[in-house]
Amino acid sequence: MSEAAEHTPAPAEEPVEARVEPTKDDVDELVGPATPHFAMQLRARVRALVRDLREDHPVRQYANEKIALLERLAYASSKAEEGPEEPPTRLGWEELPSHGRATEPGH
Repeated sequence: MSEAAEHTPAPAEEPVEARVEPTKDDVDELVGPATPHFAMQLRARVRALVRDLREDHPVRQYANEKIALLERLAYASSKAEEGPEEPPTRLGWEELPSHGRATEPGH
């Protein structure tokens, strides 16, 4: 028996039609713990999650907004969705190569 004939697809290899349609919660589950270090990897996972949805699908549009956030986050130092922004007068601030929020990287 050939190697190809012996191969049984793993659950991750299910056909597209066997997958459940992604939701906004699925997108949030991927994006929620994002950090600058992993932003681009998470962006790829979000893109893969919604790649089979129509461009005008609400979840695809929502995912595109989150993908844009991840792209900004990749060049920021944190999502910083809560709390005050650190002042530029903070000790060592000028030595930080990137110290902006994902909403305003570089600021």
